[in-house]
Amino acid sequence: MHRSGSRVAAFLAGSLALSATALILARGAQPRRTATRPAVPVWLKAGYGVATPAIAAVYWRTYGPANFLWLSDLALASTTLAVIREDRLLASMPAVGVLPLELAWSADFMAGGRLLGLADYMFDPRLSRGLRALSLFHLALPPTLLWLLRRLGYDRRALPLQTLLTWSALLLSYAGTPPAQNINWVFGPGSRPQQVLPPRLYLGLLVAALPVLVFLPADRLLRRAFSRHD
Repeated sequence: MHRSGSRVAAFLAGSLALSATALILARGAQPRRTATRPAVPVWLKAGYGVATPAIAAVYWRTYGPANFLWLSDLALASTTLAVIREDRLLASMPAVGVLPLELAWSADFMAGGRLLGLADYMFDPRLSRGLRALSLFHLALPPTLLWLLRRLGYDRRALPLQTLLTWSALLLSYAGTPPAQNINWVFGPGSRPQQVLPPRLYLGLLVAALPVLVFLPADRLLRRAFSRHD
């Protein structure tokens, strides 16, 4: 009963954070327009416009809707919208929040999944090659995001908005998915729930650690590398 109450509270908090993020994005995100030519080539827009819905359809059928709470899947959706709309806020949010994690995934993939264990499932013969191939979008995200930031610039609003979005995804993952799935590692690092800390304490540490240890350093680097002087 105690755990059930904490998961209800996490669901409500996650829903509020998600609603706040959506409201701010609806008011503040605007596509970047140029007077001469598009900032993003048509072939890139077409590629993401076709690939992302195809990936989503397969994931929905294979894993179910809860799979879209993964931060990497949210980053793919945001990147796709950023490419199509030429929106620097939607490009900046996954860059500040997920780019470091995607770079880590890519490095682990290149090492055969033995470096960090993030991409070890890519070498699991029990999964079909087609399904594993869809996860190669992890390799495409870092260069796409860096290129978008170079073209569109970095939006400083990304840090608070990505923090809100991440908190909502973590809290909803904790409240609405079984520990066996361990989406976004809300029950423990890796594929299995941890047994060392109380679940709520571990979740609180995760919620606090990601903005401080990942988002803030990334924000500082991206501001320096992709500042705009409009």
